[in-house]
Amino acid sequence: MQRSKNDLWVGLFVLIGAVAILFLALQSANLLTLSFQKTYSVAAKFDNIGGLKPKAAVKSAGVVVGRVENISFDDKSFQAKVTLALESQYTFPKDSSLKILTSGLLGDQYLGIEAGADDKNLAAGDVISSTQSAIVLENLISQFLFSKAAEPSGAAASASNQGK
Repeated sequence: MQRSKNDLWVGLFVLIGAVAILFLALQSANLLTLSFQKTYSVAAKFDNIGGLKPKAAVKSAGVVVGRVENISFDDKSFQAKVTLALESQYTFPKDSSLKILTSGLLGDQYLGIEAGADDKNLAAGDVISSTQSAIVLENLISQFLFSKAAEPSGAAASASNQGK
């Protein structure tokens, strides 16, 4: 009888440990968000969202103020439409701007919101028009390589400078 009681307690602790590990794994992968705050939805359009995913954080001054709710493609403007769920306790002016940022060098992407100076605040259903798309590393590298290819070579440039 004593052995089965100990087995029951050990099994209970193993189950609690497994649930805790699952919770931490989902939380660290940004797949689980436990927020009981009321939210309001706003939308924004971007030319390129890079690797932004639904449930990505929306941060202002480093503080999470909301989450990306939905990402879709607008076939009329050929842009990505991102819907945000901002917590009701945080209000931002209507002329606020959004940037897609990366945490660390190769980390997850999130939205950074910078407050504007308008007297009126964003409300549910508003569209943020001032956006800055994600910086795509491949585009930066190709621009750098093309600018280097367009420059004259070092030997030819020094020979032409000596002739002057």
